[in-house]
Amino acid sequence: MIGACRVELALSGVDSLKAKRSIVRSVLDRTRAKFDVTAAEVEAMDEHTRAVLGFVVVSNERAHAEGRLRAIHEFVEHTGLARVRQVKTEFTRILEGRATGGDVVADWSDFEADE
Repeated sequence: MIGACRVELALSGVDSLKAKRSIVRSVLDRTRAKFDVTAAEVEAMDEHTRAVLGFVVVSNERAHAEGRLRAIHEFVEHTGLARVRQVKTEFTRILEGRATGGDVVADWSDFEADE
């Protein structure tokens, strides 16, 4: 099970991209350190009043992935560095080399080693 979470932050009082990057870097670094999660700024890189962050977890159970993403969302919200404006989550199950519930961008055979 792959769980992805998109978190949009409102950055009130931020008047430069340099200040925004400092906040984004801090949120991402803290979250990665606490949860050992894949995380990145995924949209609105040139807007200084908002940031959109993406977080991805992999688990063998949807409930576990949901719980981790919920904890990540709550952690980001409680950092106090920015206000969470919107959160969206999506889950994709990998079965027999095919993704279900999301877009299939490649087949597992695309990643097999050449013999």
